[in-house]
Amino acid sequence: MSRLPATIVIFAGFFLIGKLFLLWGILLPDIAADLQMSEVVSGALFSLFSVGMMLGAVIGGKYASRFEYMPLLATLFSMNTALLLLVSVLTAWQWFLVLAVLIGVVSSTIFTIGHTLIARMYAEKRFTMMGLMDFMFSLGTFAASFFVTLLYLVEHNWRLPIQVLAGVMIVLSCYAFIAARSQAKVLKGQPKAAKKTLAFGVIIKQPVFIFLTLLTFGYGAVEFGNANWFVSYAQNGLGFTGEQSRNLLAFFTAGMVISRLTFPFLLRFVSVHRMIVLMATASLAGVFALKLMPSFYGIGAGNLLLGLGLGGLFPLALSAAMNIDSDNGPVLSGISIIGNSTGVQVASFSTGLWANFAPLTTAFWVIPLGGCVLWLASYGYSRKIKYHRS
Repeated sequence: MSRLPATIVIFAGFFLIGKLFLLWGILLPDIAADLQMSEVVSGALFSLFSVGMMLGAVIGGKYASRFEYMPLLATLFSMNTALLLLVSVLTAWQWFLVLAVLIGVVSSTIFTIGHTLIARMYAEKRFTMMGLMDFMFSLGTFAASFFVTLLYLVEHNWRLPIQVLAGVMIVLSCYAFIAARSQAKVLKGQPKAAKKTLAFGVIIKQPVFIFLTLLTFGYGAVEFGNANWFVSYAQNGLGFTGEQSRNLLAFFTAGMVISRLTFPFLLRFVSVHRMIVLMATASLAGVFALKLMPSFYGIGAGNLLLGLGLGGLFPLALSAAMNIDSDNGPVLSGISIIGNSTGVQVASFSTGLWANFAPLTTAFWVIPLGGCVLWLASYGYSRKIKYHRS
């Protein structure tokens, strides 16, 4: 497989999906007001999206390796485009919940393929390329706040950012189809590698990968719990304006971007298992700052520290796992996404449910609790990684 077209598709795709993931949280106040969604329904939206992510991780982990990756990626991006266009014309929140599941399935399968392809194509510099790939995802999340602010200058309508994103995604899908067709012509007549269905059972029985699943659970709870609820927390709970809330969230996404761009260079001086603990500790400090320092600068600093600690942790942990068992890359990506999505589901829904009975400023304590789980799982995983490297 030619590395350049596949890398372009995956990196651009991760950028667009990163933007998509954060759009739900940024647009939530406007969507909820327009579609008359309660806090419980809003929490259910994120939970169902996470359920879709879990289903996509299982499907992608087991079956994606049976297909040619580039045509499959092109098809998946086309499906996401169609689903986003449907979301942009909705007038009832019930259908939004259904579409959230489907978008989660498609996006998760794209993640599984992207992780697997990059890890295989760049085995000699896996940590760097996995970090850059997730850097593109974080760059998308970082750009999302400014993307919405810019489009709101044209029209204050939550549907417009989703429609514009769908338009860009269909362009990427067309490029992927063209690249896949060109690659098929080059490989015509050559023997094809055997396709097989992978199994989760062998992987999840190993303690090191159990800790990986717990780590990604805490990671999902903190990252997307914060991404989904922070704007509402800052705007409705602490009294910041919508623009201030989005700008404060940008400190978090900026930290994620910086972390994912720089952590591979730090590995020259710090071992993998120590880096995991250091990043988890920074995340824990940052997430508690969001609750204990409720001023503009305190929250900005907390979000930045949280992003710096959290950003590189997922690609770092997944790359370390693939170094242990690269043949089962899709399954390792799958269990990471399952753990991540479960964390998102628990944190998002429990925050919404709690906010139905108490102020959102109180319910937001779910996110620091997730940070505690993340730190404990990261410490355990680092010990297992050290054992496998010795």
